[in-house]
Amino acid sequence: MSAAVLLHGFTLTGRSWDPVLARLPPDVDTRALDLRGHGAARDARPIDVGAVVEDVAAATPAGATLGGYSLGGRVALRAALDRPGRFGRLVLVGATAGIADPAERARRRDADAALAARMEGMTMEAFAKKWGALDVFATQPPEVRALAHADRLRNDPRALAAALRALGSGAMEPMWDRLGELALPVTLVAGDRDPKYVDLARRMAERIAGAEVVVVPGAGHAVHLEDPDAVAALLIP
Repeated sequence: MSAAVLLHGFTLTGRSWDPVLARLPPDVDTRALDLRGHGAARDARPIDVGAVVEDVAAATPAGATLGGYSLGGRVALRAALDRPGRFGRLVLVGATAGIADPAERARRRDADAALAARMEGMTMEAFAKKWGALDVFATQPPEVRALAHADRLRNDPRALAAALRALGSGAMEPMWDRLGELALPVTLVAGDRDPKYVDLARRMAERIAGAEVVVVPGAGHAVHLEDPDAVAALLIP
C-alpha cells in the first residue's frame, strides 16, 4: 500500500487537505497532520523546527510521499533534508526554501513578531478575515475562500502567534544552499496565477537534481484547495 503524509499552511489545519483526500484512491494510506500551534496540536510545546520535524518523521511510514503547502512545504523540505532516506518523494505546493538574504529575513522576522503580538489580542474570526484578505489569496474563488475561512476558525490566535514566531519564514533558516543534498524525487507545484511562487519553484528546481516543476493552470497560491484533482494526481506515484 502506498502512503502519503500531508502538511498544511499557516493558519490552516490538516482538514484543509480534505478535498485532496476525497480524490485519492482508498488503497493510499494518507494522513494530514496538524502542525504544532494549529488545530488539535495547538497546545503542543515546544514549538520549534526540530520538534515539528520529529513529529513529521514519527508520523510518516518509511518511504512514504511527504507533501506540504506553504508553511507545510517548508517543514516538509526541512524534514527531508534532516532525515535523508526517510521519505520516498516530496510534493511541495506553493513553497519556498526560505528567505536567503539576511537583511530581508530580519525584516520579515520583525514583521512577524509584530503581527504575532497583534494576533494575541484578536479573536480568531477577526484574524481569519484579515489573513484571508491578503493579496496572495486575491485570486481565490468564493467557495475556496469560504472553505479556508472555516478551517482557520479551528485555530486559536494565541497558538498561531507562537507558531509564527517559531516557524515563520523569517524565523526558519533558509535551505537554498542545502537543496543539492536532496536525493529523492521532488515535485514543485505552483498555480499559474501565483507568479512569485512559479518563479520560486523554478529557482528551487535548478538546485535539485531531477526535480519536476508543475504549473497548474487557473490556480493561485493554494493549489490543493483550488484544484484538488491536480494535486491528488501528483500524490499518486
